[in-house]
Amino acid sequence: MKLEKLTVVVPAYDEAGTIRTILERVLAAPFPKEVLVVDDGSTDGTADVLRQMAEEHAPIRVLRHERNRGKGAALRTAFAEATGNVVLVQDADLEYDPADYIVLLRPILEERADVVYGSRFLGGAYVRVHLFWHYAANRFLTLVTNMLSNLNLTDMETGYKVFRREVLERLRLRSEGFAIEPEITVKVARLGCRVYEVPITYAGRSYAEGKKIRWRDGFVALFTAFRYRFFD
Repeated sequence: MKLEKLTVVVPAYDEAGTIRTILERVLAAPFPKEVLVVDDGSTDGTADVLRQMAEEHAPIRVLRHERNRGKGAALRTAFAEATGNVVLVQDADLEYDPADYIVLLRPILEERADVVYGSRFLGGAYVRVHLFWHYAANRFLTLVTNMLSNLNLTDMETGYKVFRREVLERLRLRSEGFAIEPEITVKVARLGCRVYEVPITYAGRSYAEGKKIRWRDGFVALFTAFRYRFFD
């Protein structure tokens, strides 16, 4: 498959301290690309940084929510605007490294995959060691989602997900917050997509450093997985 254009989707909420650095790394990736950043109602100066970067760099386009609606809403807004034939989700913090794009894209470009997940648990070049209970919750949610979708993922909640554009056009996504992750997984499985995982590097941050997902998001994700498996 030829990569005509890569659409990099960046949901951002109060990431003024990291957004410039991550976008510079995204721009450095050696692929023809557009970068769609969704400012999800930030109040910390993120909007000002994005405005300046969009003026400086033509591939960057900024979409804005007037109030914070959640990661799922930000992704749905960006997916609707994507024009690339491959779409990649990139978090706005510095946990995920755009140097891994070549690894993430390879199964799609080789016509093996329709969807690729970047796994933090398959042995990337480096992975920060911390937050045991966050890790345990992640593995539990992945296990339950695997049972419901009949996949064998190691990392359902990963921030790195890559799609052929025609797959996204067939998904009807509804989640507003972090529950978008199990919703995508269950619906991708129901479509019969070829799903691959690849190892990625991961520099996870602590809650003191700005991590936003909380325990209640895990319960919502669990409910969402069951909802879209049996009642959608």
